[in-house]
Amino acid sequence: MSGRILIIDDEKDMLVLLGRIISDGTEHEPVTEASAFKALELLRERHFDLVITDLKMPKVDGIKLLEQVTKINPDISVVIMTAYATIETAVEAIQKGAYDYITKPFRRERILLTIDKAMKWQEIVKENKTLRQALAGKTNLSGLVGSTPELKEISQRIKQVAPTMATVLITGHSGTGKELIAKAIHENSLRSSKKMVTVNCAAIPEQVIESELFGHVKGAFTGAWKDKKGLVEEAHGGTLFLDEIGDLSLHMQMKILRLLQEGEHKAVGSLVTEKTDLRFIAATNQNLKTAIKEKRFREDLYYRLNVIHIELPPLNERKKDIPLLSYHFLKKFARANQKDIRTISPEAMQTILSQDFPGNVRELENIIERAVIFCRTDTLEKRDLYLDNEREPLYPDFNEDVNGLDFKTAKEKMIRKFYREYIQTLLKKSNGNVSRAAEIGGIQRQYLHRLMKETDIDAVDFRNKFEKEV
Repeated sequence: MSGRILIIDDEKDMLVLLGRIISDGTEHEPVTEASAFKALELLRERHFDLVITDLKMPKVDGIKLLEQVTKINPDISVVIMTAYATIETAVEAIQKGAYDYITKPFRRERILLTIDKAMKWQEIVKENKTLRQALAGKTNLSGLVGSTPELKEISQRIKQVAPTMATVLITGHSGTGKELIAKAIHENSLRSSKKMVTVNCAAIPEQVIESELFGHVKGAFTGAWKDKKGLVEEAHGGTLFLDEIGDLSLHMQMKILRLLQEGEHKAVGSLVTEKTDLRFIAATNQNLKTAIKEKRFREDLYYRLNVIHIELPPLNERKKDIPLLSYHFLKKFARANQKDIRTISPEAMQTILSQDFPGNVRELENIIERAVIFCRTDTLEKRDLYLDNEREPLYPDFNEDVNGLDFKTAKEKMIRKFYREYIQTLLKKSNGNVSRAAEIGGIQRQYLHRLMKETDIDAVDFRNKFEKEV
């Protein structure tokens, strides 16, 4: 992604240098300005993705400029440059919203790395904002949330199928939202004014399910003290949703087949055949063709059910929907728990996106619900997620960031990344205490200080951040 970067410094040589570095080393457009007042005017007139400003300038210093920039555009990233590096000014800049700070003189690689990180951050911030806006104005089919081609195709199919009488078979892994699809079909059908009755075929014991579905008459079996109406009769005129139909016994499959073919059923213990008007929707997480080969599922029932087939992809195959789903669940659980949580921080969203979701949408829903419960501010943070498999990576992955570099540059980048992540791990274990961190790592304190300086890690700043999280 190419963007526009505003550089502010009262030294014109520095403006020329930074403009050249950005032009030669990135795809971004540099705009330079020596006056802080004129820079603020530019920010009001044009869109910028990143501001790089000097700390010490006449009339308006970098901290005051930072405050003004965030008033104009609170989403913009600001990087402070200073030749007067002190812990106090750096911490103050970060606390007031600066993305990062760079000490002069700086290396070309340092400024390019910071720009790259800041622009990637901007992508996430923009995506978060777009998703919130999209979710606010979005109307969905019975809670179906997403914008990927797969979900759009499913939504279109639902709109086409819902007004018909066709039987629908929904397949997909557990947690992908099969019941939501069934509800969407029912709510957009001509039977929406009637009930949709859900039967979980896997949850009801085999010896009970026939009575639950078709009802029974008094005295049909031990414990049948009175006549009981079944779920099939309860769904008359509406929709019967048979969830996890692959778990039905062959005996019950035969009875369901008759219900599908003839629209007839008998209550347990009754000699009277009753007619029922139903729309059938079935769902399963099993491969029914395999079950047919293994003689666990009736082929004739399969073809009766499989008039319209909707296959739901697992969440990992539509990861672009994860941010939109996350905001949907945030809104749902914030309202349910009476919490004023409005947004998800970029760090938290990055963490969510990096997860595998064997439990699919249901697992994501549980993660967001738990995070909402633990969240103490108006922003859901990474610390609120409490992911079971969350841990700081100790060794960096060899990925596309270095694949295109020459050996020496790639090696230096990977070593620097290793140093930074390893030191951060030590500091977390020691709560920011450098001496204790050196002891844990088995290295000399002076050497750890030197590595921290080289990797731009400040112990006090780190400790402050740690204390805030705790």
